[in-house]
Amino acid sequence: MSLPLDVRAAVTAIEARTPAHRDRAVDGLRALALLSVPAGHWLVGGFTLDETGALHNASPLAALGALAPASWFFQLLGIFFLVGGYASALSLRRARERGTGSGAWLRGRLLRLGRPVLGVAAGWAVLLPLLSLAGVPGATLRTASVLVVQPLWFVGVYAVITALTPYALRAAERAGLWSALPLLTAVAVVDALRYGPFAEAMPSWLGLLNLLPGWLFGYQLGLVWGVGRLSRRAAGWLLLGGGAVLFAVLLTVFGYPASMVGVPGEARTNSHPPSLLVLALAAAQSGVAVLVRERLAALLARPALWAPVVVINLSAMTILCWHQSAMLAAAIPAAALNGGAAVAGLTADPATLGWVALRLLWLPLFAVLLLGIGALTRRFEQPWVGVPAGRRALAGVLAAAFSLYTFAVV
Repeated sequence: MSLPLDVRAAVTAIEARTPAHRDRAVDGLRALALLSVPAGHWLVGGFTLDETGALHNASPLAALGALAPASWFFQLLGIFFLVGGYASALSLRRARERGTGSGAWLRGRLLRLGRPVLGVAAGWAVLLPLLSLAGVPGATLRTASVLVVQPLWFVGVYAVITALTPYALRAAERAGLWSALPLLTAVAVVDALRYGPFAEAMPSWLGLLNLLPGWLFGYQLGLVWGVGRLSRRAAGWLLLGGGAVLFAVLLTVFGYPASMVGVPGEARTNSHPPSLLVLALAAAQSGVAVLVRERLAALLARPALWAPVVVINLSAMTILCWHQSAMLAAAIPAAALNGGAAVAGLTADPATLGWVALRLLWLPLFAVLLLGIGALTRRFEQPWVGVPAGRRALAGVLAAAFSLYTFAVV
């Protein structure tokens, strides 16, 4: 079946504008990791309704623990940090060749991350009082705030890691794959302290020490890849095999939780902050990425497959910042308009396999809603050239107001 003429024209235009040196495989991996974020959140982001009709967060993994291994395939943050490091290595090297300093390069990167975050925070600062005036329960607004803020922690961590790029890149150039070993070791030590025989004597905040090395690990592998020190298939097999073995040992011998995302009611979580299991999975995923790179590049040489990858990557921050809002755009009206009754697969208790099957049927609607929201909000990804200073200040004030509300109620 042939594509419609307008779609064909767009595909042709995207192909014509793609530089010959563009690494399509890396962009394809980034697009896959990006799509896994909304897909994962939409599948584990269930709700329950209380007697007042208010929405509360719930997860199918709390009742259906056997589904935990599915999170191994949706938690692709290792890939995301890998391709982020790869792209940063190439970008910073090109900037230096043009005579641009590391400081100017970093400011540009942080602005690209910050504008969409400012946009979603300002948007919800306006929405919250409007929804309250419309009669939406306060508990629902608190639930919505949790879901909106949930992906934004990632942006903060990514910004800190990006700021470390000049130093981490130097380590990658000098030590290659060995530069990631201290990060793995640091997380292993912290895990041994907080889960080992002396765990009861350890402070509760100890796991926070894993935040930086835990998420920097995949990024460091990407930097190593970007400087050409991770291109051999032997390195890919080493990461895949070593990561898979470590992953299996941590699960079967040391009793790490199987879920890669937090499960309500569980005392331990792998991702917040990251445990050694997260790094093992990231290593294995990175090994797969290295091994499939050439085949993926050949596949994406087809213009019809390449065009959606470009569109997804151009909307990366919009997807990250607004995908939970798309789900809420379906759930909040459903809770208000259904006479207090739960809607199967949407606002009903996510405690059965039937709920999972029905939630899959809701995903296309969430995707359509995200497309609509993105059409309005994608401007926040663009440079604010020509935007009056007053509007920029207003966005900052609104974002600050949402932040204060979030800290107060979440």
